[in-house]
Amino acid sequence: MSTQITTGKVRFGYCSLFEPRANNNSSDSQEKYSVTLLIDKGDKFTLDKIKAAVAEAKQNYLQKNSGKKLPSELKTTLHDGDGERPNGGDFGPECQGCYVMTVSSKNKPVLVDKNKNPITDQQELYSGCYGRAIINFYVYDTNGNKGISAGLNGVMKLHDGEPLSGGIVTESDWDDGWEDTTDDGMDDLLG
Repeated sequence: MSTQITTGKVRFGYCSLFEPRANNNSSDSQEKYSVTLLIDKGDKFTLDKIKAAVAEAKQNYLQKNSGKKLPSELKTTLHDGDGERPNGGDFGPECQGCYVMTVSSKNKPVLVDKNKNPITDQQELYSGCYGRAIINFYVYDTNGNKGISAGLNGVMKLHDGEPLSGGIVTESDWDDGWEDTTDDGMDDLLG
């Protein structure tokens, strides 16, 4: 059994995959690569793998830290998108029907397309596209604050999706039937 899993298809949000960023909502000001995974609640394949990896991470912690105990309700990076954010407030509408999990790493994750070719174009991985992620679960114990989190090892883009913020420009966006008619009647319009 392993603490590392590869998810099924998830939706990506808050992508910081090419350049690390500091998390302004955390006491840890270290810059990290990160992505939020939106996991459909019906994705039993991924959820079962997460459950097994979390159990293994707990066992690893207890074996390495004899005499220490874990609280029955550990803090977790996995949240119900139909519920409330850990810091209060509702999740966005894109999180409805999903579990929401933010994963990060100090090291740049492996970024590939569905054919396992490296992705170097930053426009390819954006908030709203779909893919898979390789993540590794672990127990953290910092100043008496214990919980389960997951590190980000890799991301595979499967296909495009509706951007969650801003927008992206695709090659087909230029194919809208436009023709250059700048010489036809411009004087009449400006007249």
